Amino acid sequence: MFYGFPMRKVPWWIVVPASAAPVLLVGGWWVAQLLQGPRYDPVTTSISVLGAYGAPGYWVLTGALLALGACYLAIAAGLRQAATAGRVALGGGGAASLALTLVPAPSSGGSLHHGAIAAVGFVLLALWPVFAAGRGDRAAPWALRPGPAAAASALMWVGAAWFWIELHRDGVPRLPGAAERVVTLAQALWPLLVVLSCARAPRPYTAAGDGGREGGVRRTVRLGGSAHPPGADSSAPGRTRPSSRS
Repeated sequence: MFYGFPMRKVPWWIVVPASAAPVLLVGGWWVAQLLQGPRYDPVTTSISVLGAYGAPGYWVLTGALLALGACYLAIAAGLRQAATAGRVALGGGGAASLALTLVPAPSSGGSLHHGAIAAVGFVLLALWPVFAAGRGDRAAPWALRPGPAAAASALMWVGAAWFWIELHRDGVPRLPGAAERVVTLAQALWPLLVVLSCARAPRPYTAAGDGGREGGVRRTVRLGGSAHPPGADSSAPGRTRPSSRS
């Protein structure tokens, strides 16, 4: 209860984009690589090749990226339990996913613009777990606590380092496709874990700066059978306080 009114832990609709994000990502690249044919090796070849102009699965992967970006934006808009900085970073990652569809990778070689947008999107999605977490607030859902959030972010950075090494190292086998899939899937799964942890939290929680002076669990004080916000006059209507004069 918040000032006598019930407050939901998370909006019911936010579970839909959070659940759809990893499904859209994996389903998009899986269908696109089936259309690409047996010559495409998902372990050694980047996902971006599937979305290149003229690729058989161009429209499939493009549609998946558009839907994925929309999911990230929707989650950022509705996840009031996360700190504002984290929601902005998640929304920026969604915008980067949308922008990638405007600058697809070439069928061979690299693209500076495509690579720059992909890098910005990765950085934002890797930082949002830390930015969204509370500052040591034990009342926060577990995925919004500093420890788990930092661990999730660290795993994403480790995966990115693995991807970069695979892209630039000599010799075979090179595994950039596998590394890229691990990183992007981790980034798509984390919003879902955050939403589920907020939904399963024993008490409603809102981050500091998002509607509460102190953040954390919003409490009410029940006196005389009615709820009052902390600091409010708890006197019942029509009841006068005893005089302090003798």
